[in-house]
Amino acid sequence: MVTQQHHHRPTLKQSNKAFKSKHTTKGSLKDAQKGKVPRSSPKLHSTTSNDSAQLRLNRRNAAKQAQLTKRQSLVDSRRLFSSGGTPRIVAVVPLTSDIDPRLCVERLALVLGETVEGRGESRSKLHASRFKTSLEFLFPTTFYSILDALLIADYVLIILSPSVEVDEQGETLMRTMQSVGMPSVVAVVGESTQETATTTSKEHKEILKSLLSFTQYFVPSLNRVYDLSSSASSEALNTIRALCESTPAEVKWRAGRSYLLADQLQWAKSMTDSTSEPSTLGSLSITGIIRGASLDPNRLVHLPSWGDYQIEKILSAPLPRSTRTASKTTSKTTSNLDSMDQSDITVEPLLLAEPTPSEADSLVSTNSTDDDEELRREQTWPTDEDMDGAGHDIDLDLEGQEPIPDAPTGTTPKRIKRMPKGMSEYQAAWIVDSDVEEDDEEDDDKENRVDFKIDTPEGDDVAMEDDEEEAEGDDGISGGGGKRKVRFGDEADFEDLSQDEEDAQLASWRLAREKNKEREKEEQTHTLFPDEIDTPQHIPAQQRFARYRGLRSFRTSPWDSYENLPREYGRIFSWEGQGDKRGGGAFKRMERSIIKKMEKEGGGVEPGTRVTIVLKNVPQSVHLHHNITTTSNSSSPLTLFALLPHEHKQTVLNFTITRNTEYTDPVRSKDPMVLCMGFRRLKIKPVYSAFEGGKTPLNNVHKFLRYLPHGDTSMATIYGPVMFGSGKVSCVLLRETGVDAILSATSPTPALVASGTLASPSTTRIIAKRVILTGHPFKVHKKTATVRYMFFNAEDVNYFSPIQLHTKHGRIGHIKESLGTHGYFKAHFDGPISQMDTVCMSLYKRVWPRWSEAVHAVQGNGESAGSNETIEVVEDVDMD
Repeated sequence: MVTQQHHHRPTLKQSNKAFKSKHTTKGSLKDAQKGKVPRSSPKLHSTTSNDSAQLRLNRRNAAKQAQLTKRQSLVDSRRLFSSGGTPRIVAVVPLTSDIDPRLCVERLALVLGETVEGRGESRSKLHASRFKTSLEFLFPTTFYSILDALLIADYVLIILSPSVEVDEQGETLMRTMQSVGMPSVVAVVGESTQETATTTSKEHKEILKSLLSFTQYFVPSLNRVYDLSSSASSEALNTIRALCESTPAEVKWRAGRSYLLADQLQWAKSMTDSTSEPSTLGSLSITGIIRGASLDPNRLVHLPSWGDYQIEKILSAPLPRSTRTASKTTSKTTSNLDSMDQSDITVEPLLLAEPTPSEADSLVSTNSTDDDEELRREQTWPTDEDMDGAGHDIDLDLEGQEPIPDAPTGTTPKRIKRMPKGMSEYQAAWIVDSDVEEDDEEDDDKENRVDFKIDTPEGDDVAMEDDEEEAEGDDGISGGGGKRKVRFGDEADFEDLSQDEEDAQLASWRLAREKNKEREKEEQTHTLFPDEIDTPQHIPAQQRFARYRGLRSFRTSPWDSYENLPREYGRIFSWEGQGDKRGGGAFKRMERSIIKKMEKEGGGVEPGTRVTIVLKNVPQSVHLHHNITTTSNSSSPLTLFALLPHEHKQTVLNFTITRNTEYTDPVRSKDPMVLCMGFRRLKIKPVYSAFEGGKTPLNNVHKFLRYLPHGDTSMATIYGPVMFGSGKVSCVLLRETGVDAILSATSPTPALVASGTLASPSTTRIIAKRVILTGHPFKVHKKTATVRYMFFNAEDVNYFSPIQLHTKHGRIGHIKESLGTHGYFKAHFDGPISQMDTVCMSLYKRVWPRWSEAVHAVQGNGESAGSNETIEVVEDVDMD
């Protein structure tokens, strides 16, 4: 017998009220009022056969248009390398020291039956006539030169060793390249230059499998590792085919930009400059092939490690006919062409483009404040004749007299202050030192610090304090009688030091190690008691926290973004719509309008054209450092990138970053870092703040972070040059100071601290630093408590009485009255509290970012040069 299931009666079924406005919604009514015409989708179904046929044709047409668009983009990407005119740039990066990259390139040339054309130790060229193209190999040897090669490369040839394992420096390099963004990657196993034990075929396959797994961890799209260590020529041929026939992957931040790799350099002194100093300015002619987008002469260009410059003119630079024909003819024909007169086949350069004075971008990067204008109007500047006459008068007056003695030591100490170029000493006196402005911020963390001393081998006591200035600098360490600096790209050889120098460096290493341990303790304390500080007893709290304020709600309490702005905010640039809390939308709209305008106007020199770009006011040191004909050992060829409008101007930059899991040292806000952002490299002291996942609070207030947290995404803020392409430009933070630099002083590889992407800049984003004053509930009676140790005088209690209190157990209260003269007060809460609870008061203060500084190339004399120079102003400071 089949059992019947129980069913409810039909009358119990719920029937909801029908929507009366049929298919009309509020949004459609608003669109109808605005006059918008709805777009009909080609995939909509229709009841009639005619409409169905029309919709079918629309779908086919849409698919065909998408297909043509993809095909055209593929053709455009390959057109640059067609007919062998433009070489494919390959950055050769060995990950171990036993690999010679030039031997691997010669192995590839041997398979093709070609010879490698050498241009020194830094680059070489290979004509692959079999594939109707050519390859230009770059051989960077240092960490930063490898990053520079990635900026311009179409391919990255990673060479692994079959016998030597990749060390920590190699892994750091791979992780940094992955964070910066790599083009197409080809991995090979090279032949080791060291004597190794022979391996069987099975063991060799296991090695290849292990190396493939290692490479895929950083490059997941890689599916093969070519074996150049074997005698089989097929692997080398497949490597060449992967480099010559595949389409290079597009680097997102390079899209829409013009860039160039210099083939020839020529520097000429300016006609108005009569000096003979090596740092004088002149015109630099850079010859190369334009890549990427069209080059507009009205735009500024950026030379990595040297700064931004203006274009004077663009000339054509076609190769001589013999050179162009040599790659397409036989050796016999080439020898006949070489015997011809070169003057008959040389093509004269033509003027392709010149900047328009009214439309050319300016080199002005900062605004001039109103105070600066008033100071300029007040000044009566002396002429050159007055200056010369004054110098002669001084010489005559001092003739036959004793020289004026120097001031006694300790009476007029000098402090070096870096100022922008063009600012006078009188103007510099009105600028507040950044160290003075941040004294109160540093005092927040100094309250609970314990100073300690260690004994050096000389017997002197060395005092340790966590917030002392970085006496060693950003580039190296110093100690004792000898000083040793590790700069970008230096390779320090081993030398036997004297006993005094050894003792001094040992003391410096111990000092840095103890300092790092103290920083780790502070980070752990901050994790357990975030933002909590002890109220100082030697000064009133209302004076110590005069710049702080109380907020009823951190998310909703109003805070004016333009209140008490520092003078630096008068020097940066903003844009229309920046006052909105979502100022990033205004920045993106401006970016889209600029790109749309450039596409509409067109013009410029097309990519694939070999040109000579003449730049104005370039120091001669650029030519001496990168000259290909005279400096054969230069490991970083000169590259050029075109800037979009406004990208030279300074503003507030934001980065969303995530800390590297392999880096465990504490990272504090305003610690010196090196920022690699696209083609720019800056020395920065970033300010970290909380990242809300793209959701902006109502008052646009974000919490300041004293330490860069592990595992969470944070926001880093600096003053820096504008760069379009937010969300596409990868950024990495590198660290060169600290214990790591001392422990490995011979290694130029910095530590990878964090990586992320460029976010939309915002000058109205408020970064609020929080301090929490804590007190102990001395006596408790239900909802009322007597609190002590939060303040130490009655005046402070009355001053901070309007600010809301809270406890760690979630109670909210207020100060009712002061008790006595020692800072005791009575507080009332919204519920009963216990004596095990802690009474807290949160105070907030806005924190401002720091200015960034461009990283310039280091010359042979240890000095750096660049267009963005700073002037050192010597200022007399009282001992008080």
